[in-house]
Amino acid sequence: MAVIVALGAFLMTLAGGWAAQRVTDRRHLVLGLAGGLMLGVVGLDLLPEALHAAGDEFLGVPLALLLFVAGFLVAHVAERLLAVRQAAHGAENGQGHRVPQVGLTAAAAMVGHSLADGIALGAAFQVGGGMGVAVALAVITHDFADGFNTYTLTSLYGNDRRKAQLMLFADAAAPVVGAASTLLFTLPEEPLGAYLGFFGGVLLYLAAAEILPEAHHKHPALSTLLCTVGGVAGIWLVVGLAD
Repeated sequence: MAVIVALGAFLMTLAGGWAAQRVTDRRHLVLGLAGGLMLGVVGLDLLPEALHAAGDEFLGVPLALLLFVAGFLVAHVAERLLAVRQAAHGAENGQGHRVPQVGLTAAAAMVGHSLADGIALGAAFQVGGGMGVAVALAVITHDFADGFNTYTLTSLYGNDRRKAQLMLFADAAAPVVGAASTLLFTLPEEPLGAYLGFFGGVLLYLAAAEILPEAHHKHPALSTLLCTVGGVAGIWLVVGLAD
């Protein structure tokens, strides 16, 4: 049953990526919405789930929060190092560009998140039908945002359309692979919570330091801000319905 539901997530992810491709003439609105969706996913979905699953504290601070901060810092350091390296090459060539590897790395993190979604889906159906339905609703509905963000992140950093579509397909297939894996084994809750905390920090950095500033750079319009707020509100609605 979990694998069948994951196929729905597969289609929803592709639909999100397709939507991101079709609105290229309103790029600032796309980025504003993507930033809002990512902020909502991190603050209202990933972080609460990580805090619940990871549980343990280290020196008085929940492990999930420590890894959340670590993920933010790792993303910042990695982006700065890649930017410095690219700037050096740009100086040699007389030009500067965004770093495509950052987009691919961010999209790969989205694939990892979707894989964790599939594993959580399979584990929920192992617990019971009611739990499986609740998790299925959450996974399927927010996978539209995952597909939207995966395509946007990949293309934002200068990767071509083929690479963006390849990462989108990998993100769409990940929940199916994750759900199928639970037929063979069950992932302990604590490592999954730790991963979600770290991944949440990475996503928050990308949303706050890259996507939202880019959205408002050339189009500081009210419509862009409303798209961001709407993205957060949409994830809040999804989380509320899933609960």
